[in-house]
Amino acid sequence: MMHRDRFLIIAFFVSAFLPAIDARGDELTFASKTTTTHLIELFTSEGCSSCPPAEAWFGKLKGDERLWQQFVPIAFHVDYWDRLGWKDRFAQPEWTRRQRAYADRWGSSSVYTPGVVLDGREWQDWAGKLEFSTKENAGLLEVRSNGSAVTVSFQPGANFGGGSAHAAWLGFNLLSNVRAGENTGRLLRHDFVVLAHATALLGPEANGLWKTELRSSTDHGEAGAIAFWIESNGVPVQATGGWLSGGPRK
Repeated sequence: MMHRDRFLIIAFFVSAFLPAIDARGDELTFASKTTTTHLIELFTSEGCSSCPPAEAWFGKLKGDERLWQQFVPIAFHVDYWDRLGWKDRFAQPEWTRRQRAYADRWGSSSVYTPGVVLDGREWQDWAGKLEFSTKENAGLLEVRSNGSAVTVSFQPGANFGGGSAHAAWLGFNLLSNVRAGENTGRLLRHDFVVLAHATALLGPEANGLWKTELRSSTDHGEAGAIAFWIESNGVPVQATGGWLSGGPRK
Protein backbone atom coordinates (compact mmCIF):
# COMPACT_ATOMS: atom_id res chain seq x y z
CA MET A 1 0.00 0.00 0.00
CA MET A 2 1.57 3.31 -1.07
CA HIS A 3 0.90 6.68 0.53
CA ARG A 4 0.01 9.47 -1.90
CA ASP A 5 -0.11 13.22 -1.60
CA ARG A 6 -1.11 15.79 -4.26
CA PHE A 7 0.95 18.91 -4.83
CA LEU A 8 2.34 21.18 -7.54
CA ILE A 9 5.94 20.41 -8.40
CA ILE A 10 8.99 22.66 -8.00
CA ALA A 11 12.60 21.42 -8.49
CA PHE A 12 14.50 18.36 -9.79
CA PHE A 13 16.96 15.62 -8.88
CA VAL A 14 18.59 12.54 -10.40
CA SER A 15 21.75 10.38 -10.03
CA ALA A 16 24.20 7.32 -9.93
CA PHE A 17 27.70 6.39 -8.47
CA LEU A 18 30.87 4.13 -7.88
CA PRO A 19 33.67 3.16 -5.34
CA ALA A 20 36.34 4.98 -3.33
CA ILE A 21 39.82 4.00 -4.51
CA ASP A 22 42.35 5.96 -2.45
CA ALA A 23 42.75 7.84 0.82
CA ARG A 24 45.59 10.08 1.97
CA GLY A 25 45.22 11.62 5.37
CA ASP A 26 41.87 13.39 5.52
CA GLU A 27 41.58 13.52 1.73
CA LEU A 28 39.67 10.85 -0.17
CA THR A 29 39.85 10.25 -3.90
CA PHE A 30 36.97 8.68 -5.81
CA ALA A 31 36.83 7.74 -9.48
CA SER A 32 34.18 6.17 -11.67
CA LYS A 33 34.64 3.61 -14.39
CA THR A 34 33.67 4.66 -17.89
CA THR A 35 30.56 2.46 -17.66
CA THR A 36 27.42 3.73 -15.93
CA THR A 37 26.60 3.19 -12.28
CA HIS A 38 22.84 3.19 -11.57
CA LEU A 39 21.26 5.38 -8.91
CA ILE A 40 18.43 3.99 -6.81
CA GLU A 41 16.58 6.69 -4.87
CA LEU A 42 14.16 5.80 -2.09
CA PHE A 43 11.69 8.49 -0.97
CA THR A 44 10.55 7.52 2.50
CA SER A 45 9.23 8.83 5.83
CA GLU A 46 9.11 7.75 9.46
CA GLY A 47 5.46 8.83 9.37
CA CYS A 48 4.58 6.23 6.72
CA SER A 49 3.49 2.76 7.90
CA SER A 50 4.22 1.30 4.44
CA CYS A 51 7.87 2.40 4.46
CA PRO A 52 9.62 0.00 6.92
CA PRO A 53 9.55 -2.98 4.49
CA ALA A 54 11.06 -0.83 1.75
CA GLU A 55 13.75 0.42 4.13
CA ALA A 56 14.54 -3.14 5.21
CA TRP A 57 15.05 -4.04 1.53
CA PHE A 58 17.20 -0.95 1.09
CA GLY A 59 19.35 -1.82 4.10
CA LYS A 60 20.16 -5.25 2.68
CA LEU A 61 21.87 -3.58 -0.25
CA LYS A 62 24.82 -2.82 2.07
CA GLY A 63 25.87 -6.44 1.63
CA ASP A 64 25.43 -6.64 -2.14
CA GLU A 65 28.80 -7.11 -3.87
CA ARG A 66 27.67 -4.79 -6.68
CA LEU A 67 27.25 -1.83 -4.31
CA TRP A 68 29.17 1.27 -5.47
CA GLN A 69 30.21 -0.63 -8.65
CA GLN A 70 26.89 -1.14 -10.47
CA PHE A 71 24.45 0.81 -8.32
CA VAL A 72 24.26 3.31 -5.47
CA PRO A 73 21.23 3.57 -3.15
CA ILE A 74 20.22 6.89 -1.58
CA ALA A 75 17.31 7.50 0.80
CA PHE A 76 15.56 10.87 0.86
CA HIS A 77 13.23 11.42 3.83
CA VAL A 78 10.31 13.65 2.81
CA ASP A 79 8.44 15.95 5.18
CA TYR A 80 4.81 15.79 3.96
CA TRP A 81 3.87 13.05 6.46
CA ASP A 82 5.13 15.06 9.44
CA ARG A 83 1.59 16.42 9.78
CA LEU A 84 0.38 12.98 10.97
CA GLY A 85 1.85 13.60 14.41
CA TRP A 86 5.49 12.52 14.14
CA LYS A 87 8.27 14.76 12.78
CA ASP A 88 10.87 12.77 10.86
CA ARG A 89 14.26 14.09 12.02
CA PHE A 90 15.86 13.25 8.66
CA ALA A 91 13.19 14.89 6.50
CA GLN A 92 13.93 18.04 4.51
CA PRO A 93 11.69 20.20 2.30
CA GLU A 94 14.43 19.96 -0.35
CA TRP A 95 13.94 16.20 -0.62
CA THR A 96 10.18 16.66 -0.96
CA ARG A 97 10.74 19.19 -3.75
CA ARG A 98 12.96 16.68 -5.54
CA GLN A 99 10.28 14.02 -5.46
CA ARG A 100 7.57 16.43 -6.62
CA ALA A 101 9.82 17.54 -9.48
CA TYR A 102 10.18 13.92 -10.56
CA ALA A 103 6.40 13.54 -10.52
CA ASP A 104 6.08 16.71 -12.59
CA ARG A 105 8.56 15.31 -15.11
CA TRP A 106 6.44 12.14 -15.39
CA GLY A 107 3.21 14.13 -15.73
CA SER A 108 1.86 12.92 -12.38
CA SER A 109 -0.06 15.12 -9.94
CA SER A 110 0.84 13.01 -6.88
CA VAL A 111 3.80 11.81 -4.87
CA TYR A 112 3.91 8.81 -2.54
CA THR A 113 6.01 6.81 -0.10
CA PRO A 114 7.71 4.48 -0.37
CA GLY A 115 8.62 5.77 -3.80
CA VAL A 116 11.61 4.40 -5.70
CA VAL A 117 13.36 6.07 -8.64
CA LEU A 118 15.87 4.27 -10.86
CA ASP A 119 18.10 6.50 -12.99
CA GLY A 120 15.50 9.26 -12.90
CA ARG A 121 12.57 7.00 -13.80
CA GLU A 122 9.71 5.79 -11.59
CA TRP A 123 10.36 2.20 -10.51
CA GLN A 124 7.34 0.42 -9.06
CA ASP A 125 8.76 -3.10 -9.30
CA TRP A 126 11.60 -2.29 -6.91
CA ALA A 127 11.18 -5.45 -4.82
CA GLY A 128 12.20 -7.62 -7.79
CA LYS A 129 15.63 -8.77 -8.91
CA LEU A 130 18.22 -6.04 -9.48
CA GLU A 131 19.29 -6.26 -13.10
CA PHE A 132 20.59 -3.33 -15.13
CA SER A 133 21.72 -2.51 -18.64
CA THR A 134 24.93 -0.49 -18.82
CA LYS A 135 26.13 2.33 -21.03
CA GLU A 136 29.73 1.60 -21.99
CA ASN A 137 30.96 5.17 -22.50
CA ALA A 138 29.36 7.28 -19.79
CA GLY A 139 32.46 9.39 -19.13
CA LEU A 140 35.09 9.54 -16.39
CA LEU A 141 34.21 11.24 -13.09
CA GLU A 142 37.00 11.99 -10.61
CA VAL A 143 36.49 13.55 -7.19
CA ARG A 144 38.71 14.70 -4.33
CA SER A 145 36.98 15.16 -0.99
CA ASN A 146 38.40 16.70 2.17
CA GLY A 147 35.68 16.94 4.82
CA SER A 148 32.97 19.21 3.44
CA ALA A 149 35.12 20.47 0.53
CA VAL A 150 34.85 18.59 -2.79
CA THR A 151 36.59 19.08 -6.14
CA VAL A 152 34.88 17.45 -9.13
CA SER A 153 36.34 16.74 -12.59
CA PHE A 154 34.31 15.17 -15.40
CA GLN A 155 35.51 14.00 -18.80
CA PRO A 156 32.36 13.24 -20.84
CA GLY A 157 32.24 10.11 -22.95
CA ALA A 158 29.82 11.61 -25.47
CA ASN A 159 28.24 14.95 -26.37
CA PHE A 160 27.82 17.00 -23.20
CA GLY A 161 26.49 20.52 -23.17
CA GLY A 162 27.08 21.19 -19.48
CA GLY A 163 25.26 20.36 -16.30
CA SER A 164 25.64 20.18 -12.54
CA ALA A 165 27.67 18.18 -10.04
CA HIS A 166 26.17 16.81 -6.82
CA ALA A 167 27.47 15.35 -3.57
CA ALA A 168 25.48 13.59 -0.84
CA TRP A 169 26.75 12.48 2.57
CA LEU A 170 25.01 9.27 3.66
CA GLY A 171 24.18 7.94 7.13
CA PHE A 172 23.82 4.27 8.13
CA ASN A 173 22.33 2.21 10.96
CA LEU A 174 20.45 5.26 12.25
CA LEU A 175 17.76 4.41 14.83
CA SER A 176 14.55 6.24 15.69
CA ASN A 177 12.12 5.27 18.46
CA VAL A 178 8.86 6.54 17.00
CA ARG A 179 6.39 7.77 19.61
CA ALA A 180 3.55 9.12 17.47
CA GLY A 181 1.90 8.77 14.07
CA GLU A 182 1.40 5.62 11.99
CA ASN A 183 4.57 3.93 13.29
CA THR A 184 3.95 4.58 16.99
CA GLY A 185 5.94 2.21 19.19
CA ARG A 186 8.26 1.02 16.43
CA LEU A 187 12.06 1.20 16.46
CA LEU A 188 12.99 2.17 12.91
CA ARG A 189 16.42 1.62 11.38
CA HIS A 190 17.63 3.59 8.36
CA ASP A 191 20.50 3.21 5.87
CA PHE A 192 21.81 5.29 2.97
CA VAL A 193 20.10 8.38 4.49
CA VAL A 194 21.00 11.67 2.81
CA LEU A 195 22.27 13.83 5.68
CA ALA A 196 23.66 16.67 3.58
CA HIS A 197 23.68 17.67 -0.07
CA ALA A 198 25.72 20.09 -2.15
CA THR A 199 25.47 21.04 -5.82
CA ALA A 200 27.14 23.42 -8.28
CA LEU A 201 27.23 24.04 -12.02
CA LEU A 202 30.13 22.54 -13.95
CA GLY A 203 32.47 24.89 -15.79
CA PRO A 204 34.24 23.99 -19.07
CA GLU A 205 38.02 23.54 -19.00
CA ALA A 206 40.58 22.64 -21.68
CA ASN A 207 40.41 19.37 -23.68
CA GLY A 208 36.70 18.85 -23.01
CA LEU A 209 37.11 18.59 -19.24
CA TRP A 210 34.46 20.03 -16.91
CA LYS A 211 35.19 21.01 -13.30
CA THR A 212 33.62 22.57 -10.21
CA GLU A 213 33.93 22.74 -6.44
CA LEU A 214 31.29 21.79 -3.87
CA ARG A 215 30.98 22.50 -0.17
CA SER A 216 28.41 21.23 2.32
CA SER A 217 26.87 23.80 4.66
CA THR A 218 24.99 21.13 6.64
CA ASP A 219 26.32 18.91 9.43
CA HIS A 220 27.08 15.36 8.29
CA GLY A 221 29.00 14.03 11.28
CA GLU A 222 27.19 10.68 11.20
CA ALA A 223 27.98 10.05 7.53
CA GLY A 224 29.48 6.66 6.65
CA ALA A 225 29.66 7.10 2.88
CA ILE A 226 29.59 9.80 0.24
CA ALA A 227 28.11 9.83 -3.26
CA PHE A 228 28.73 12.08 -6.27
CA TRP A 229 26.93 12.38 -9.58
CA ILE A 230 26.67 14.50 -12.72
CA GLU A 231 23.34 15.67 -14.11
CA SER A 232 22.66 16.93 -17.62
CA ASN A 233 19.18 18.24 -18.40
CA GLY A 234 17.80 16.48 -15.34
CA VAL A 235 19.32 13.13 -16.30
CA PRO A 236 22.20 11.41 -14.48
CA VAL A 237 25.12 10.75 -16.82
CA GLN A 238 27.81 9.43 -14.45
CA ALA A 239 28.56 8.98 -10.76
CA THR A 240 30.93 7.68 -8.15
CA GLY A 241 31.12 7.24 -4.39
CA GLY A 242 32.01 4.88 -1.58
CA TRP A 243 32.62 4.35 2.12
CA LEU A 244 34.29 7.09 4.12
CA SER A 245 36.06 4.78 6.59
CA GLY A 246 35.94 1.20 5.41
CA GLY A 247 32.22 0.54 5.82
CA PRO A 248 29.00 1.53 7.58
CA ARG A 249 28.90 2.40 11.26
CA LYS A 250 27.67 -0.62 13.26
